[in-house]
Amino acid sequence: MNSSSATGLAAVGATRPVVRRLDFGWTLAAVRGPIPTELVGISVPASVPGTVHTDLLAAGLIPDPYLDANEGLLRWIGQTDWRYSTSFKWSPVDTDTVEIAFGGLDTITEIRLNGTLIGSTRNMHRSYRFDVAPLLIDGDNELCVDFSAPVTYADRASLELEYRPHTNRHPYNAIRKMACSFGWDWGIDTATSGIWRPVTIESFSVARIKSVRPVATVGDTGAGGMVVVHVELARPGDADLALVATIDGHTVELALEPGQTDATLIIDLPSVKRWWPRGYGEPNLYELSVTLHDNAGNNEERSIGEHSLDKVIKRIGFRHVELQMTPDDAGTPFTIRVNDRPIYVKGANWIPDDAFPHRVDRARYAARLEQAEFAGINLIRVWGGGIYESEDFYDECDERGFLTWQDFLLACAAYAEEEPLFSEFEAEAREAVARIGTHPSLVVFNGNNENIWGYTEWGWPLRLEGKTWGSRYYYELFPAIVAELAPHVGYTPGSPFSPGNPESPNDPDHGTMHIWDLWNQKDYSHYRDYAPRFVSEFGWQGPPSWATLTESISDNPLTPESPGMLAHQKATEGNAKLTDGLVRHFPLPNDMEDWHWAMSLNQAVAIRTAIEYFRSLAPHCMGSIVWQLNDSWPVTSWAAVDGYGRAKPLLHALRRAHADRLVTLQPSDGGVQAIMINDTDRDWSGTLAITRYDFSGSVLAAEQIPIHVLARASWRQDIPGHIAVPGDETSEMIRADLDGHSADWFFADYRESSLPEHRLRSEFMRNAAGYLLTVYAETLVRDLTLLVDKVAPDARVDQALVTLLPGESATFAIETDGTVLENAITAPEVLRSANQLIARMDRG
Repeated sequence: MNSSSATGLAAVGATRPVVRRLDFGWTLAAVRGPIPTELVGISVPASVPGTVHTDLLAAGLIPDPYLDANEGLLRWIGQTDWRYSTSFKWSPVDTDTVEIAFGGLDTITEIRLNGTLIGSTRNMHRSYRFDVAPLLIDGDNELCVDFSAPVTYADRASLELEYRPHTNRHPYNAIRKMACSFGWDWGIDTATSGIWRPVTIESFSVARIKSVRPVATVGDTGAGGMVVVHVELARPGDADLALVATIDGHTVELALEPGQTDATLIIDLPSVKRWWPRGYGEPNLYELSVTLHDNAGNNEERSIGEHSLDKVIKRIGFRHVELQMTPDDAGTPFTIRVNDRPIYVKGANWIPDDAFPHRVDRARYAARLEQAEFAGINLIRVWGGGIYESEDFYDECDERGFLTWQDFLLACAAYAEEEPLFSEFEAEAREAVARIGTHPSLVVFNGNNENIWGYTEWGWPLRLEGKTWGSRYYYELFPAIVAELAPHVGYTPGSPFSPGNPESPNDPDHGTMHIWDLWNQKDYSHYRDYAPRFVSEFGWQGPPSWATLTESISDNPLTPESPGMLAHQKATEGNAKLTDGLVRHFPLPNDMEDWHWAMSLNQAVAIRTAIEYFRSLAPHCMGSIVWQLNDSWPVTSWAAVDGYGRAKPLLHALRRAHADRLVTLQPSDGGVQAIMINDTDRDWSGTLAITRYDFSGSVLAAEQIPIHVLARASWRQDIPGHIAVPGDETSEMIRADLDGHSADWFFADYRESSLPEHRLRSEFMRNAAGYLLTVYAETLVRDLTLLVDKVAPDARVDQALVTLLPGESATFAIETDGTVLENAITAPEVLRSANQLIARMDRG
């Protein structure tokens, strides 16, 4: 037993609350269920925060669930009851109140202190606090948290609530647990238990601040701002108290009535710097401090911080948000406006960055958001099958200027509106909105993911037979809570959502839509069949990086259909869909490394095609949110960053497609059109050079056209017929270039093109960050990419998917702490191109 904090727990001489973490001395034991013989009757050290899986893994008692097909060997964990126990020393203290606070419990628990039940929980998405002063004893105190098996509980609850439609294997809609912990079409089935957020013991006298909820707004005109600070207190008595709030040199004070537990302070500021999203200005933040005082002290003592009972500091930003959904001649737009400016959204969906979310710390959030910055992303949508993300996540988004969109945690299922679920939804929603609604980055609360769509178009009413399905949450409960606690944040009932056509929530003419028929049934070229107003989900699968694949799967031979590969492919008929989506563009390779490159390239090209097309429709279409930025474990999925944090070629495709200044070539009325998109605050002028080449690099036709693109606007330019019509479509291309921003158009798809076997020469040198590789093309080379993780698992490269005409060159900057040899980095399985896949077809 570790009782190192015993002295600190007893030493309460100050008036402020004393908070100590109870993260020491925990043990874990299986209580009942299908327990392996070697675990019966034993206890192992447990980490808090933590989970059963990670504790057993740390003890060497289970294999890593992320490797090979180990996931299936560990399903017994979710069918087993578990006990977490610790002991801590306590000495009597002269305080009014002592509480034990749990930041998060996953999920169904009974909690006992010294053998007495102090509470029970059934919601992973809430925090809990219990008054324990009467139960504490002088000396050793025993704290136990008993967890019921989540799979068993969910099965039982689904019978008690009665069946409601859901996806995947388990009735996750009957339990308030992270839905994807039961598996998803990209997610591992862990169904774990554990104390997943910190535990503390807190003692205070007179009063403490329970919550501070600032609502920061900007005036309709002028430069001023206002903060309405809502404060809740916990207080055991009627002592005279005062609150002081300070921001940017402005202070207000409020004396509280005896027994008063909530108050509102209003601070007017004559001038504030507004918080702006990425690409539109600086994400200016201000520090707000709220201090609680014993009103027995005098004003001078309060001003110098004496006799303060508690203090909370928050960083806030001033911005105005509006979701513009006023019908127009084309339907119903969906435009996010910040500070009265329409924002073109270049977004990505976010899932938990680890199947065990307690392992994601601030550094990991920062690393992932740096990758989002690299990809030109300006909005992160936190998907509704995961968690309400942490303060670290939202703080990082505030500071970096990301817009954020948080789903309420209901996804791809019908949910009962009866008790006990209704009260749980209300409690978790109130806590989440009050906590994260204070962040300036948060601009959308969204009622659910795909549930309205499921009810209207997936045959749910027949299966529901009149039972409730969740509409009361989306149309009544959640919007009322947002209006009460975060009126400065936008709200939508669901994604997709068609405000102009409620009978068809995925209508491209109205609001937001999800485009999944292409991945599931058609081909990425059909993205151009849609003219959506806003796309909040669309995606294309691809494998993880080669290093991640080979670190997590030990199959020999490794093939697309070897056992470990299939265990790491969760989508229904995923490999078949990968193949169907590939062979329209490339031949299906027989070599595993060629297969990996082909699928990675096809994913990148598919999403690049979609985003460039959606952007070409602006302002009719005002944004897209790709599925998805990240992964929760190593898996074949739609992510741009794999489960070990490595960038896939897709991340580079996003960077290209999200460029602030973009030239894109699109089909138009049988011809080709160049669209210049200027997503900056400065006009863009220059001469558009349009050239038709043959694959040897010879100029076949050319023209130069003066262009002036206004700020935050686009310019459409038809390609003249003598350029747009090829002599031989299999061996000719168009390049359009404006001020160094270029786009290529190939008349024939990859597998119909006469791409030569690429011939390259290179120069390689070391620099301070790693290496520079300059590649010179002796032939036309399409989508030249360095798969750098093959030679150094930590390596990163600054660009990919580069197309070079004969005689052109590109320099790749490689960052790594390892040693890289030139013959390794230029090996044909590392220095890849589309030509390799086509040329091999020709040789075959």
